[in-house]
Amino acid sequence: MSRLRITIIAIVASMSAVSCIGGGKLTDSNRNYMWFDCEANYATLSHPDSIRFYLEKCRDLGFNNAVVDVKSIMGEVLYDSKIAPYMGEWEGVERSRDYDMMGYFIKYGHELGMKVFASLNIFAGGHNYFDRGIIYQDKAAWQSICYEKGQLVPISSIKTNYNGMLNPSNPEVQQYQLDILEEFVRMYPETDGLVFDRLRYDGITSDFSELSRKQFEEYAGVKLERYPEDVLSWYDGNGELRDSWVLGPYGKKWVEWRASVIHDFVAKAHNLLKEINPELIIGDYTGAWYPTYWQLGVNWASREYDPSAVPEYSEWASESYRETAYAELLDLYMTGLYYSLITKDDVDNAIGVVGQRSEAGMDDSLTYCYSVEGGAELAKAVTKGVVPVVGSIYVEQYLDDFGKFRPAVEQALRSTGGVMIFDIVHLNKHHLWDELSAAMNTAKHHF
Repeated sequence: MSRLRITIIAIVASMSAVSCIGGGKLTDSNRNYMWFDCEANYATLSHPDSIRFYLEKCRDLGFNNAVVDVKSIMGEVLYDSKIAPYMGEWEGVERSRDYDMMGYFIKYGHELGMKVFASLNIFAGGHNYFDRGIIYQDKAAWQSICYEKGQLVPISSIKTNYNGMLNPSNPEVQQYQLDILEEFVRMYPETDGLVFDRLRYDGITSDFSELSRKQFEEYAGVKLERYPEDVLSWYDGNGELRDSWVLGPYGKKWVEWRASVIHDFVAKAHNLLKEINPELIIGDYTGAWYPTYWQLGVNWASREYDPSAVPEYSEWASESYRETAYAELLDLYMTGLYYSLITKDDVDNAIGVVGQRSEAGMDDSLTYCYSVEGGAELAKAVTKGVVPVVGSIYVEQYLDDFGKFRPAVEQALRSTGGVMIFDIVHLNKHHLWDELSAAMNTAKHHF
């Protein structure tokens, strides 16, 4: 058994007596969420009767919460904003600005006794496959500068990555996003909650702009002589290009600084939104792979959890890293259990086969945290019970074997007491509604 597996088991065991005490508005009876992606469901959700139909379908299966994507990865929004560009067309389907998709969700959802959440992609500003979004319009200067294979390049030029991410540390970017959040909650005061998505850096290779350099030097109180090599290096001691990056001498401090950027933004957003509506549920959606999620500049743990005390994390976790944690600022945490392996026994029996690993920050390690069961346990352990954890299942994770979909949903329900399904378009495309219904019935009668 690997040291990381042993470590995770120990963490989970130590947390066995901790209860979920986060936002009191969330109970065991309302912890099932259906996600409605704005792009994939654009045509479907362009009709009010379709919105009501799918809300009723979800309610009847036991989903009493809908999460509605209102701000796309392109930075375009699906309501009549005075700040952000309107997403009035997608794949040939058009919508007028007076089509109030969110208004219909709130009206019908509340009539059905459901809570309605809005999700917003925070630090995303473009779709690189379509050359579309705010970084392709008037916000090009806000895009991330990436240090890829020893070269500094704008993220819009990396066509293998569909995420055209912004630089989270840019004060103009932050204020723009805060203004959008404020505008939305004032426009839709009956919204039950918000869920942050892509509240992160694109990856470890971003952002390496001169602005980030200056901010880091101020944060760390140092002067970088070799940038970016002092924090992230692609070259070996002979000046030869490596196959992969390694952290430089200031790499650990750089990791801490980036996480502090995200933490401070969450704090600003939390204070702003709670001042407008103290009852608003504030949620966040991230990947569950905590051992590598630091590469995205995100520490979604509790401040009571100290990753620097975990030997396997010593490469990147400083003693001050725990101060960047922000779970205490959330009322809801959705953890992405995007794994083809479902149980910890599946990990033991995998014989070196790690399954699909395609999300930002993932690696190919064969550890318990890369299973639905183990990932959920680790998420609960590092959040220390300060926020309710909901296990999130990506339907097309099981594209090669949809027989695993039902067990994965059941495991998420068993491990976290709730589930988020991403998303309805995949249920429709692959005819999995009956499988989902069976999983929900199992959970209802057995755990």
